[in-house]
Amino acid sequence: MEEKISCDGGHEFKLLLSCPSGLSPSQVSVVFDEAYDRIPHSDSSLEHSISEIWDARVQQSSSLYNGTKFRYGGYNFDVGNDPKQQPHVSLQLGLTDYRTFVGTNLSPIWERYLVPSEDDCIQCQHTSSPLGNGAVVETSDKKILVLQRSNKVGEFPGYFVFPGGHPEPQEVGIISHEGFQELNQCRTINNKVSQEMFDSIVREVVEEIGAPADSLSSPIFIGISRRVMNVRPTAFFFIKCNLQSDEIQQLYSSAQDGFESTQLYAVSMSDLENMASKMPGCHRGGFALYKLMVQGQKKTFHVNELTCRYAS
Repeated sequence: MEEKISCDGGHEFKLLLSCPSGLSPSQVSVVFDEAYDRIPHSDSSLEHSISEIWDARVQQSSSLYNGTKFRYGGYNFDVGNDPKQQPHVSLQLGLTDYRTFVGTNLSPIWERYLVPSEDDCIQCQHTSSPLGNGAVVETSDKKILVLQRSNKVGEFPGYFVFPGGHPEPQEVGIISHEGFQELNQCRTINNKVSQEMFDSIVREVVEEIGAPADSLSSPIFIGISRRVMNVRPTAFFFIKCNLQSDEIQQLYSSAQDGFESTQLYAVSMSDLENMASKMPGCHRGGFALYKLMVQGQKKTFHVNELTCRYAS
């Protein structure tokens, strides 16, 4: 399941999970539990640095606020024994916040939080690791939508990215782990968080691109990539848009979150290949997941084509 690709600096990524056939909402579930929260580091000075880094950042930018985020804690992948059974992924999510993310993953000394281990979750057990999301959006004229980040954003200013952000705990009424101990409450909140995984990526596309929600297909989950620098994980989805690229260019000018980006590009696969050299590692990993999906579709089409020829 895991694949590591070496590039320079922030371009390096690791594919934690690849689902090239794409998974629908019914094939993705969530286990939300404090067992997947960050484990504080035993080095007290390292822990204290989280507050110091956050306070310094707030002084530099008064617009920063400390919101809650879902923490990535791993997954279970079940392909099933029955060939007719659909594969299923269960994502394991805890709770973290932006302050801890800035003080661990984005800290100048972020590597000190890592534990030497081949197990990704053990390696990152002391980092905040909020789960981001990204969408590979394909227009009706077969172009892929890519944003160029503003020079005012905190991470990778000027870089190319897919539209995305984070699933939000507050959208499903989560502030802490309190009140979700009983079994029926756990099931209810797990279902709500699972739905938020898919709802949130549609919101992000609508807000950042400007395309109306009813122009977008239901997202399919294609995997999780992780930027090696800062060990930042991102879940990626594939979405089709029934609008042409020139129509979306017009809508982009009035997008709700347009301040985060300076330009929208609608590009071919070959153009995207060239642009990937200036993508953060997590989004470059998203492109790799998309390519695996496309390759899988071509193989399926070829098999079906051969079957049709044989049958005729």
